[in-house]
Amino acid sequence: MQTCLSRRGLFGGQTTGRRATVAVRAAAIAVPAPFTKIEPKGDRVLVRVAEEEVMTRGGILLPPSAIKKPTSGEVVSLGDGRVGNGEVRQFYLKPGQTVVYSKFGFMYTDLKLSNDEEYILIREDDIIGIMPRANAQADDVPELLPIADRVLLRVEEVADVTLGGVILPDSAKERPLSGTVVRVGPGKYDKEAEGKRKAMTVQPGDKVLYFKYAGDNMETPSGEKYVVLREDDILCKA
Repeated sequence: MQTCLSRRGLFGGQTTGRRATVAVRAAAIAVPAPFTKIEPKGDRVLVRVAEEEVMTRGGILLPPSAIKKPTSGEVVSLGDGRVGNGEVRQFYLKPGQTVVYSKFGFMYTDLKLSNDEEYILIREDDIIGIMPRANAQADDVPELLPIADRVLLRVEEVADVTLGGVILPDSAKERPLSGTVVRVGPGKYDKEAEGKRKAMTVQPGDKVLYFKYAGDNMETPSGEKYVVLREDDILCKA
């Protein structure tokens, strides 16, 4: 990745469910004092990172077993939409929206200005979804709007008792593999049709089975469990 500094700004430049390893990231790039503006290029989005609190005004509550939880921030500006093949793609996001993203993989850059404000440069496709309001909290998860070909599912709890009447301890329960579609994204861009998106094959209300380790798990303070995953990680409609 190449970056270019000027007095007007810095020009630069995932999460998948199947995470075999977690990349170790370096500290945020400190933008020198003379530079007070950051301008994204290509399909990148500049997000001002929200402050993280215990009940996730700056992040989304995940189960204790989660390695790293998605966090949220405000979209500040968008790139010019130009991708590697010269195609110009229209952004789905807009400045001012609160988004949720997960910092796995390599395709993002942490930045810090001289006033200690933290930002992230990230591709639109690597953002999980849009929250309904600023200062996102875990209570807002059911209203999350997924990005690209992602799907928001309400997870169905696994049964505590087997068909034979045996009560299962927590350690013996399998992670739930089924859920109900709450909301779907606009679809991913179709490589065969420039500027157009592929239609989603699942719709709100569908009951589906999904890949066991897919997606980003989220939980509301009341205990409702959700997962945001790629449509490709859905195995079938139940």
